[in-house]
Amino acid sequence: MMLTRRRLIAGSMALAVTPAQARGSYAIAPIAVADGIWMIHGADAPIGPANGGAIANIAVIATPAGTVLCDCGPSLAYGQALRKVAEGLTGQPVVRVYVTHLHPDHGMGIAAFDPQIVAALPDTIEALAREGRGYSDAMYRLLNDWMRGTELVLPGRPITAGREEFGGRGLRLLALSGHSGADLALLDERSGLLIGGDLVFHDRAPSTPTADLPGWRASLDRLAREPHGGLVPGHGPFDPGGRAAIAQTRDWIDWLEDALTQAVQSGLDMVEAGELPIPPRFATMAAARYELQRSVSHLYPGLEARLLPRIDRPD
Repeated sequence: MMLTRRRLIAGSMALAVTPAQARGSYAIAPIAVADGIWMIHGADAPIGPANGGAIANIAVIATPAGTVLCDCGPSLAYGQALRKVAEGLTGQPVVRVYVTHLHPDHGMGIAAFDPQIVAALPDTIEALAREGRGYSDAMYRLLNDWMRGTELVLPGRPITAGREEFGGRGLRLLALSGHSGADLALLDERSGLLIGGDLVFHDRAPSTPTADLPGWRASLDRLAREPHGGLVPGHGPFDPGGRAAIAQTRDWIDWLEDALTQAVQSGLDMVEAGELPIPPRFATMAAARYELQRSVSHLYPGLEARLLPRIDRPD
């Protein structure tokens, strides 16, 4: 539990400690991004009481068989509000909720739905079973009353790569990894819209608490090769061309690994590494300094162990 708490809040020293506060109302404002698909743009900021943890993008898809959601937010209250808004948009009940990966800003809203309609990759379900209590504890500590009534609920429908159809509307399921140990992306066959989950960030710095950077690069390359139109990233604004966000995410993680590698080799400590200059090309990225400092806490110890191994004197 302590490990997952550290993963969630590591590097967040800039977040002020706030007293418990009464929960506000989630402002859920869907934006039409394709035929029968809406995106709900999460706050481009760290998780905190000001946003109730609603920082992840959510996709709503209208199908003849019912409403499909891609991710469901950070809390019971968010999931309940999301369900009401989504069903009001489509006039149909929610029949499927996909959870793209284990991070709590995307999946703690499961508590508002029948788990039998909630689908995720098997490794995501396993990770939630193993680490979800720690994430839940951390969210309660960060968000106070926003989390009231939220319990960890596991997705009840394991899925693999392939295809699901809802009354003639087909969704391709892409089973990938890199941002986490299991990352689901969706491709809507009717519109060509790609829903990238947290494999893709756009004008918002990528987060790395469970990242495997080589695996992430491979997944981004796969998404770039996949024919698609617009793209809903996990965080940040909609990418109408569908390519810029993938390229930007790849550019950031390439720069990040190279910069931290050079910092280790130069003998910088973690505080110094967190103050490295950020290239001007990332000036439009929200939360860049915050995520650099978090990434130092996530990645630096492993880089130091690999690049500066301890060599003991022989006996």
